[in-house]
Amino acid sequence: MTPTIPTEDQEQAAFVEWFRLQYPKVRIFAIPNGGFRHRSTANTMKATGVVKGVPDLFIPAWNLWIEMKRQKGGKVSPEQKDWLAYLESHCGHSTLVCYGCEDARNQVLAFRKTAT
Repeated sequence: MTPTIPTEDQEQAAFVEWFRLQYPKVRIFAIPNGGFRHRSTANTMKATGVVKGVPDLFIPAWNLWIEMKRQKGGKVSPEQKDWLAYLESHCGHSTLVCYGCEDARNQVLAFRKTAT
């Protein structure tokens, strides 16, 4: 029997739970860009500023954006690549592309080591 690979949402939820325990005074929030929505909801979200490709998570205190992917099979879209490059080159923010919760934890811990 082949083990089930967690979904991106499951990986992200596990990471956010870990992050909030690890750094209880540092705020992290999700950007609601992905997922299926009814056409009218999608149109409203687009009209109110939701933009395709913006990374999944933001940590304002660290100017850090995180794009979450599944452990296996996750790919960065052209729109996501464009946003990641923009945030780094035009805004001076840091970005990470993380493949699963464990990778996200490891990359955030490494980021904090280099940031301090």
